[in-house]
Amino acid sequence: MAAWARRVVLVTAACAGAAHAAPLKIGLLVRADDERLAPARVEQAFPGHPGGSPQAAIEVALKESTFALDAAKLEVKLDTVAVRSPAEARAAVQRLDKAGAAALLADLPADALLAASDATARLAVFNLANADDALRQQQCRGNVLHTLPSERMRSDALAQYLVSRRWSRVLLLHGPRADDSLRLASVQHSIKRFGLKTVDTRAFKLSADPRERQLANPLLLTGNADYDVVWVVDSDGEFARGLPYRIAQARPVVGDAGLLALAWAPNFERFGAPQLARRFARHAQRAMTAQDWAAWIATKAVLQAVLTKPAAAAGAPSPAAWVAADFMLDGFKGSRVSFRPWDRQLRQPLLLTDGLGVIATAPIDGLLHPSNVLDTLGADAPEKLCKAATP
Repeated sequence: MAAWARRVVLVTAACAGAAHAAPLKIGLLVRADDERLAPARVEQAFPGHPGGSPQAAIEVALKESTFALDAAKLEVKLDTVAVRSPAEARAAVQRLDKAGAAALLADLPADALLAASDATARLAVFNLANADDALRQQQCRGNVLHTLPSERMRSDALAQYLVSRRWSRVLLLHGPRADDSLRLASVQHSIKRFGLKTVDTRAFKLSADPRERQLANPLLLTGNADYDVVWVVDSDGEFARGLPYRIAQARPVVGDAGLLALAWAPNFERFGAPQLARRFARHAQRAMTAQDWAAWIATKAVLQAVLTKPAAAAGAPSPAAWVAADFMLDGFKGSRVSFRPWDRQLRQPLLLTDGLGVIATAPIDGLLHPSNVLDTLGADAPEKLCKAATP
């Protein structure tokens, strides 16, 4: 076996006739030696960061669907492959495509995700963990569907909440990483979209250099300004964690600390969410994160597309099947969720959480939209930049 490949086969149909069940193959592409999942990193439990491999959430979704799979005489085999580069991602997809996979689930960086999608025209690729807006817009692919909310969706959700609370004056803090710059642009777009005002934009830097003391000290960094809220953009998470209660004024903090907008919070207490959270916690021995929810709902989407046409279950549904107007899923968040045809993003409510409880959900009550209020989160149809998607 090649050094970059690690295959895990999961058989979910355990009935007496399983030996005669039709195979349903699903590929899972993950990062080899994933730095995000290093034990020391996971122990930090930074809000909004992954807590473990997406495979646990996929297994929960498959277990929940055992009855329907047995009834359809389907046996699911999950083939997990760890890749280190775009070239390895491309080779893995070609192998899975040739082996007859029905769909691919991917937890990959942007370059590897694009390489994987370009390696097949037949298979849908579900993006489980990359929130980059460009993947839904300028760099979109017609066969890539996104279940994790985009950065624009998260920043729009927070901006809506700030408007509802009349916290209109925003002090923006951002880190030095390239990801921080991209995410800062999304935040600035949301602030403009919902009519908020940026008081100032300041960069922070974690440094022990006395000459950079003002860049690393929350009290100094947030002084000499009058604001209603501090919005911090910190892809790493270490600086943001220490920001609440340490700023110059007694004001709330949002963004990557304080109040966050996420796809999932394990302490959400409505719409059957506690039951899902408990099932996952029992299986994975940890709390369910936003990335886990994205993997769970993607697996549910694959199974639903296959099970609606059991006679053709051995084949791969067309990527267009998931963006059909009548294709909807229950995400345990109070609204049926579906994929937008113009950017292949899963439209969904977002949970606004402080890590202890869910404070509110977005879209905020009272917000209006011509067709679907969920489209107030993220790029709406008139903003479409994806040339590969349907109008």
